[in-house]
Amino acid sequence: MTPPLFVLLSVPVFAALTTLLVTGRLLPWLRRKALDRPNARSSHVVPTPRGGGLGVLAGLLPGWVVLSLWSPPALLPELTALLAATLGLAWLSFRDDRKPLPAWVRFSVQIAAIGFILAVQDPDRLVFQGALPLILDRLITGIGWLWFVNLFNFMDGIDGISSIEAGAIGLGVALIMALAFFRFDLTAFGLVYAATAAAFLWWNWHPAKVFLGDVGSVPLGLLGGWLLLQLALAGALSAALTIPLYYLADATVTLLWRAYDGEKIWQAHRRHFYQKAVQRGFSHSAVSLRIAGLNALLVALATASLNPTLNFGWLGLALGLIAVAVTARIFTQGRRAA
Repeated sequence: MTPPLFVLLSVPVFAALTTLLVTGRLLPWLRRKALDRPNARSSHVVPTPRGGGLGVLAGLLPGWVVLSLWSPPALLPELTALLAATLGLAWLSFRDDRKPLPAWVRFSVQIAAIGFILAVQDPDRLVFQGALPLILDRLITGIGWLWFVNLFNFMDGIDGISSIEAGAIGLGVALIMALAFFRFDLTAFGLVYAATAAAFLWWNWHPAKVFLGDVGSVPLGLLGGWLLLQLALAGALSAALTIPLYYLADATVTLLWRAYDGEKIWQAHRRHFYQKAVQRGFSHSAVSLRIAGLNALLVALATASLNPTLNFGWLGLALGLIAVAVTARIFTQGRRAA
């Protein structure tokens, strides 16, 4: 089902305005309840409240609820489970923002949330298009989704970075769903996701007045992963991997390096490529803008990969990996910023 043009255009705008206004109203309360004080692993130097993700969710979730009215009936159980799981993870994550919880508690709830969503998903909707048995398809999908939720949280370490990443995911999915699959219902979901992320940038751009916190990064990881999953389920797995490729590569390579060095991989650190760029003297804004430019290229490659005339296929992903590698080298070995 296609939402009317008025809905397609107005819901993202109202969602963005809600995020903008609610985040501002929450700031005094967050300064009292969830102040993030700098430590040796931080990339900020001034105490800054976290928990701004509450404002993002205030705009995003009602927007998705409205859009679900135009979703195919077969998708409604999955959407209902997704929104319920998001609320549960948001509640747990905000508790973690205020008083850190054991890693096993957070992972257990995330596994349960993702398992719940996949359990109600139509069995005919398969990421690997029937090449694998249902149980194996779901298992690989669940592990990948769980990793995406956590890497999105891990990567939220400098001002503006996760808002920019969420914006690229939302716009990329919206663009491809409209141009390649004519799924304007899913286009609308992507636009709302991107719009709320963009609105949060008003408060999160360097120097940030508020951070997303786990209450923002974990639900955004879950919902962004679901958007990318829709591309994979439609047969565009390469595009689904290409759009978030910088986050995927940075988080995965860093995790493997830290594991090889015997570090406790669940603890905070400063070894991501973007963090090394900041350590070399690049400002938060300079790093985030470079990632925004890279993401624009990745979205273009993902879109081109589905164009039957260009016939990119998986070449788009390969070219994206080269672009990510070049960016990582600039961050870690490029000339020090002035």
